[in-house]
Amino acid sequence: MEATKTAQRMLTVRIARGTEDGNFATYKVPWRENQTVLDVVTEVQRRIDPTLSYRFACRVGVCGSCAMTVNGKPRWTCRTHVSRVEEDGVIVIEPMRNMPRIKDLVVDMSEFFDKWKKAGNTFVGTATRHDPPAAVSPNSKKRKMADAAIECINCGVCYASCDVVAWDKEYLGPAALNRAWTLYNDERHADPKDVLKKATSGSGCNSCHTQGNCMTHCPVSLSPTGSIAGLKKNALIQFLKGGD
Repeated sequence: MEATKTAQRMLTVRIARGTEDGNFATYKVPWRENQTVLDVVTEVQRRIDPTLSYRFACRVGVCGSCAMTVNGKPRWTCRTHVSRVEEDGVIVIEPMRNMPRIKDLVVDMSEFFDKWKKAGNTFVGTATRHDPPAAVSPNSKKRKMADAAIECINCGVCYASCDVVAWDKEYLGPAALNRAWTLYNDERHADPKDVLKKATSGSGCNSCHTQGNCMTHCPVSLSPTGSIAGLKKNALIQFLKGGD
């Protein structure tokens, strides 16, 4: 007698579709060992519904382009295993918050990068190509402070998790301010005071409520909250010293 085959365990996947909130499609895919959420989305797009739109590139946690909301939390889907996030065999996948949706799981990040620029985040050097490389000690205080925040790749997870961004559309956001902090501490930058001025103006770092969602959700464990605190502290010191 032929042995009874074990039924394939299936995963239920609910994916936000279209351009309006509340529109979901439900799919069933085989549950596999070490399966990531990105694996699941890719399987749905390649084997079930080729009209599904989403972003990804490296697949190994380097580019950050596969960020989505999974069961209510922003994540890099290539690093998120289904076994860690499924709830009773179900995962719900949506686009990231706080950014306009283009289609399905794809969001428009223009606003995110526009704010990044508004925070004074363009490097302006003081040397020319004829000058020797800047000698920046890896043990200097400024270098260490910059190092603590410099690994940001602008994936947008912190921006999507930030409640202040949801309340205040003018708020520059944690990624832009984290970058401002690294540039402020860059000894090669021509005008750190300008960075500080832009990062603290309007809905800049002073709008931060220090809730720490950005720090909690950062896939590489950075602390934009700490960077923002550094900007606030230095702005206050400059004010007390009578700086412009």
